[in-house]
Amino acid sequence: MGRNFTATNDDSTAFSDCNSDRSGEFSAFSTTSSQSRRLILSLATENSDELIEQLVSGLESTSIDEQKQAAMELRLLAKNKPENRLKIARAGAIKPLISLITSSDQQLQEHGVTAVLNLSLCDENKEELASSGAIRPLVKALKTGTSTAKENAACALFRLSQLDENKAVIGRSGAIPLLVNLLETGSIRGKKDASTALYSLCSVKENKAWAVQAGIVKPLVEFMADLVSNMVDKAAFVMSLLVSTTEAKAALVEEGGIPVLVEIIEVGSQRQKEIAVVILLRICEESVVYRTMVAREGAIPPLVSLLQSGTNRGKQKTEMLIELLRRPRSGDAGHSEDLSD
Repeated sequence: MGRNFTATNDDSTAFSDCNSDRSGEFSAFSTTSSQSRRLILSLATENSDELIEQLVSGLESTSIDEQKQAAMELRLLAKNKPENRLKIARAGAIKPLISLITSSDQQLQEHGVTAVLNLSLCDENKEELASSGAIRPLVKALKTGTSTAKENAACALFRLSQLDENKAVIGRSGAIPLLVNLLETGSIRGKKDASTALYSLCSVKENKAWAVQAGIVKPLVEFMADLVSNMVDKAAFVMSLLVSTTEAKAALVEEGGIPVLVEIIEVGSQRQKEIAVVILLRICEESVVYRTMVAREGAIPPLVSLLQSGTNRGKQKTEMLIELLRRPRSGDAGHSEDLSD
């Protein structure tokens, strides 16, 4: 996932893997059921083709129970064997699984979402999933699904957003406010998955605007302020994308982000310090007012200390920020630093 700051910050390790579902393997099966024995046998052998064809047919059943059974088994087959992901797609499962995501039965919806997530882990399936109409149903699941369905829908949307042409489509489908809501109200896993999807999607300008309008800046600042949480890095990386926009800069300052960022430079981890520098540099590059606020917050001494450690790229950014903060406070409001990576 690394895009902007991999020279100084390994952003890919900050986020959720958004891999296959982490559900209990066989909790829904009776240990003596024929379905359980069939699935276990298939997972233990290479001969899953016939079972996959049967299960894809089961998705078209008029019985919800049969649909649930088929979707659950396909979900687990795709989870446990990467080679099954392409087999399942080639057997024609994608469209019927997508149709399950709009089911009014929440368990069936959850199985559909999670099966689609597991199929999306295969790069060859991403384009077909998107072209078959997976995006809008996944966005609906973000709004109406169980907590697991919401988390897995966020992960599936992240996977589909790895194709650049899908980023804007996902944003226009209404995903951004729902992901911001998951970021605010979800479980620990939900927050991680939402931040991962948002980081990918907010590389597109219009998605940044929607995220700011949806109120993303406040929870990001709160996460960055909680230095004992595991959300500091995630929130900072998302913020580093957003602050390329004037609206996000203003919202960050309004939500008290400057003292939070200065505190990170004082006591955060090396990676946190360096990404905080990048954010402050973007805030200060064209605003004398913001530079004054950062300097008055006492940023220069910890920035000078930061020059004694860190990566070369981090030191370069730190020197640029110190130089900006030490400039006269008037006459250069239009000055802009080149922050391209």
